[in-house]
Amino acid sequence: MSQPATLTACVLLLVQPAFAAGRYPPKLDDAERHEYKRVDDISLNLYVFKPEMESDESRPAIVFFFGGGWSSGSPEQFAPHCRYLASRGMVAIAADYRVAKRHGVKAVDCVRDAKSAIRWVRQHADELGIDPDRIVAAGGSAGGHLAACTANLKDFDEAKEDASISSRPSALVLFNPVLSFVPDDPAKIDRRIKGFAKRTGVEPKQLSPAHNIAADAPPTLVLVGTEDYVADGIKQFAAGMKSADRPCEVKWYEGRAHGFFNPNRGREDHLATMEDMDRFLNSLDYVEGPPTVMEFFKDDNLR
Repeated sequence: MSQPATLTACVLLLVQPAFAAGRYPPKLDDAERHEYKRVDDISLNLYVFKPEMESDESRPAIVFFFGGGWSSGSPEQFAPHCRYLASRGMVAIAADYRVAKRHGVKAVDCVRDAKSAIRWVRQHADELGIDPDRIVAAGGSAGGHLAACTANLKDFDEAKEDASISSRPSALVLFNPVLSFVPDDPAKIDRRIKGFAKRTGVEPKQLSPAHNIAADAPPTLVLVGTEDYVADGIKQFAAGMKSADRPCEVKWYEGRAHGFFNPNRGREDHLATMEDMDRFLNSLDYVEGPPTVMEFFKDDNLR
C-alpha cells in the first residue's frame, strides 16, 4: 500500500461534509448506547465500542465526532474506526451532537455538545472502564474542528455542568479538520471557509482553534490532502503549535482532496490513514504493537 505523504511539525486529518457517511438515526447494534446530554426534548447519545476486558480494567478511550459542516452527518461515519480500535484494546466511542439541519443550531452549540461529551466520558470513566487521563478526541472536517475545540478553547462549556471535571482530551486525531475561520491572507480565503464562518453563531475567531491554541495543548495528529481547501488553516494551526512548543504532527497526502480518508473515496487511503492513526496512538502507549488494519479489514470488509 502506497502512502504518499510528507511529515511536518503537526499531523492533520480531514473529512468533507459531502462524504460524511451513515444513517441517521444511526443503527449501531454492536455498541452500548449512553445518553450524555439532553437539551429540551433532544437526546444526545454516545455509542461505545468496548474491547474484551476485565471488569476492573481501565483502558485508553477515543471519542469521534462526525463531519457534515455542523449541518448534517451521522455517528456511523466513524464506526469502522471505533470497531478497529476496540480490537486494538481501546474503548472507542462515536458521539452524536446537534446540527443545523436537524436542530437549528450554530457551530458554537456543536462545540458545547462536544465538550459535554468529553466531560461525560471522563465523569463516567469507572463505569465505562476508561482511564480518565487517557481520552483522545478525534473527528473529521467539522468533527475535527469540534475535537480541536475541546482541547484548545477555554470558553463554551455548558454552565450547568460540573466544571471541576475537565472537558479537555489528552490527545487529538484530526482528519482534514477545519482549524481556522480567519486566514492569514484574506485575499486567498476559500469561499467555503467564508461560508463556514457564517455558521459559527459567534465571532468566527472565537471558534478558530488556530487562534486559540492552549498553552498545554495535547499531542496532535492531523491527516490532510495537499489539495484540500482547509489546508491553509491547518498550516496556521501547525505554525501556532510550533510557536507554543506543543507536539503536533501533520501528515500530507499528495494530491488528495477533502474527505479522502472516507472508505467511499477509496480503500487504500482509508486504510492508510487508519494505520497512521494507529501509529500515533502507539507512540502515546495507547495501543501496543504494529497496526493490524489489513488483518482486521481483510476481504475488503470496511464494516
